[in-house]
This record gives sequence, structure tokens and C-alpha cells, in this order.
Amino acid sequence: MKRTESLLQRLNEIGRTLERKGGAFVLLGVGSVGIEMERLDEYSDLDFFVIVKPGEKSRYIDQLDWLEETHPLAYSFKNTDDGYKILFEDGIYGEYAVFEEWELANVSYKGGRIVWKDPVYGQFIPANSSNPIISVRKDSLDFPLNEALTNLYVGLGRFARGERLSAMRFVQSYAIDSILSVLHLLEQEVDYYPDPFGNERRLEKRFPRFATRISGMMQGYDRVPESALCILNYLEEVYPVNRRLSEEIRGLAANLEI
Repeated sequence: MKRTESLLQRLNEIGRTLERKGGAFVLLGVGSVGIEMERLDEYSDLDFFVIVKPGEKSRYIDQLDWLEETHPLAYSFKNTDDGYKILFEDGIYGEYAVFEEWELANVSYKGGRIVWKDPVYGQFIPANSSNPIISVRKDSLDFPLNEALTNLYVGLGRFARGERLSAMRFVQSYAIDSILSVLHLLEQEVDYYPDPFGNERRLEKRFPRFATRISGMMQGYDRVPESALCILNYLEEVYPVNRRLSEEIRGLAANLEI
């Protein structure tokens, strides 16, 4: 059986277990096993919400028998107050949360697919959360790209002091994140499942032109100066970079390159 089929089958099996155990109203598939099933592939995870009856939440969080009865667990880690990250013995990995229905109004999510619902339960519409998702995108180039420039400068200073890990983060993480936050303003985006929680998700398909530049911008722990220069070259192509700051960054990088 293909992994994609196994994921969907496991989710259906969890629904049947919930029906047997009682205390739950709805099982929602989210992410690639939810309303975005077109992107389900061999590397997808099992992401789901369990909506329980009032007073049943702690039972479904504190006791994992309902999952063990579905398929034996090899690993479980309670990563939030509401749920776990899990690995079944057959290698299926999942993340889930348990909520009472009223809590959904305070949860940021993009909607879900009803996998199972208690037949005696009334209408349930898994609409987008009313709790606004804080945008990871920015609507102006000025702040993010100037932030990226100063990240390059500070990062090269850290590299010069021998603080290579900190330098790598400033240059190859913080500066890149700032660029990603406005990439939709710099390049035509391909409509391929943008993730409101992470600009890096599916970047290679959404921004194929920028994706060809990434490897030069992120050359690793020992090549921070080279990475900084690649980022600076890109910034100068898309934004009126301050000439004096650019000269300082290039001077620092030239003195540090291996």
C-alpha cells in the first residue's frame, strides 16, 4: 500500500476508534490530509484535530489508549497543552491537538476536512478560524530589506570575532527570513499552497526564480562571507541599497573570505 493511502486509512481508523470509545464529536484532518489533499505525498504527516465533548479533553490528552488501540505507538511527545507529536510502529508520523468546540475560535488554522463525525452530533462546519492568523508577509520592502542589510553587517562582525554560529544565523537565517517576507512583492508567485505560518514552505515551487539563488545565499557555517555577498548582490538588484553600507559590508566580507 502506498504511504499516501496508509495515511488516509490510518486517519479513518482513528475515526472508528473514536466512535467506539465515545466522548468525541468530530475528527478533522488538517494540512495535506485536510482540505489540501492535492499536495499529499509520500513524505506527508498525519495532522489532525479531535473535537471532544465538554469535560472529555483531559481524558483524550492524558490517556493515549485510543491511539494505541488504533495502531501501536513507538513514540509520543506532548509538545503543547492541547496535543502530541507521535510515531506509530509502522513509521507513520503525526501531530494532533484535542479541543472542545468553543476553543476552535481561538485556534489559528486554515479549516479542515471532516473525517468522522458522531452521527448524533449536529451540523459542524470546519470553517477557517475566526482567530486571525498573524501574517508572515510584509506589505513594504523598506523595513525587511534594511533589516536584512543590517543583519549582513552584524553577522560579518560576529564572524570576524570567531562567533561563526551566530554569524551564520544573522546572515543565512535572519536576513533570508526578511527577504522571504517580501518575496511576493519582488517576484510573481506561483499559486502552490502558500503556508500562512511559514514563508519557506514550498518556496521552490512558489518562487522558482529566487530558488535558483538560495544555494549561493546559504553556503554554510564556514562560508558566511561568501553567503553575505550573494545576498547583498541580490538586494542591490531589487532595492536601492545604501551605497555606504554596501561598501562596508563588501569590505568586511573581502577581509574574511577564505
